[in-house]
Amino acid sequence: MVSLKLDSHRVRFTRYDHTFTSEEAINNLGSLKFSQSNRMPDPKDPSRIVTTTTTTTFSMAKEMARSVCQRFVDARFIESVDGKALPIFPLKGALFQLTPKGINILQRFCQRNGITARHVMDVLESPRNTMQLVNLERDTETDKLSHDRATIEVIFRRFAGQDGPNIKSSISTSDSDSLSDYSNGIVGVKMARERKLQDGKSYNNTFTGKGAVDWLMDCSTTIERRETCLIAELFLKYGLITMIQDDKSFPDSNAVFQPSKYAIYTITERGQRVCGWIARDKARDANANPNNTTYDSRGMPRDSNNARLTHILGDPALRLLFREFLRYSLCEENLSFYLDVSEFTANYHKAEKAGTFAKVDSVRETLAAAYGELLSN
Repeated sequence: MVSLKLDSHRVRFTRYDHTFTSEEAINNLGSLKFSQSNRMPDPKDPSRIVTTTTTTTFSMAKEMARSVCQRFVDARFIESVDGKALPIFPLKGALFQLTPKGINILQRFCQRNGITARHVMDVLESPRNTMQLVNLERDTETDKLSHDRATIEVIFRRFAGQDGPNIKSSISTSDSDSLSDYSNGIVGVKMARERKLQDGKSYNNTFTGKGAVDWLMDCSTTIERRETCLIAELFLKYGLITMIQDDKSFPDSNAVFQPSKYAIYTITERGQRVCGWIARDKARDANANPNNTTYDSRGMPRDSNNARLTHILGDPALRLLFREFLRYSLCEENLSFYLDVSEFTANYHKAEKAGTFAKVDSVRETLAAAYGELLSN
């Protein structure tokens, strides 16, 4: 996206800004160049700042480039301007644009790398930059999702809708494939006000398995359906949602969660308590204090503010909840900076212990990384 020319294109009588053709995307990937500048002090004169520009080039065949573009579509980073789903990314003849999710991802990348190219800033400053993604916590070593109950409950609050259910007036609108309802990540999954199922009973506030997967794909940092199904399975495991009608024709009879348009789910009473629709029980969770730490009435460690913050930052669930709080306070970048610095410090000590700083190149790379973090944040 940084190296792709995003321009205005006309389709019939409508002009679309910040768009690109499928052919432009494939050609760009076929001969991709990305330049990044790092500022660091001159080793001979620390008072001088030296700017080093690194240019990375990629080259790939058209079919490989089309496959990469298809991954972008599957991850909901880009979409056809007409909103129609395409079974395979075309070599030419189609017009695409960044989704609100894709713009959010691009914005984070540009902030981390200090990119201020005009054509990119135009997209980031456009009215389509509305998404506030749920940043899924991951293990720094394996990149696997954190799946403890507390973390899943934080994700679930956004999924269900903290301000109440995202009710649609009819079943057809709640089950539609339109993604416009998920332009900002604040409202929850689309639900039908009332739905009559095969057992003859009517149920309120229901949603489909496909609807759940769509919300998780569009409003969180997951990039593949397998992870969305895993999260939905954890919603079931922790008693936050329940299936009220299965899809008899679903191919995998052993599937815990069915990402199908005909599998119907609803929020359980426990789920309603977790997301704040109804009052929560005051009884403390039996698993909330595994280390025998003493807590005050707000659930915080009885210790200094520094100890409390350390406890929050060291717990994936609390860290995710803290990030949500910072997002509402418009200072989420502070946490991102802290985590980046912590990761850099850990890598530094690891390299120091391994003795790699005996090489000049390693020292330069470390200094460049440090200045890169400083400038981007």
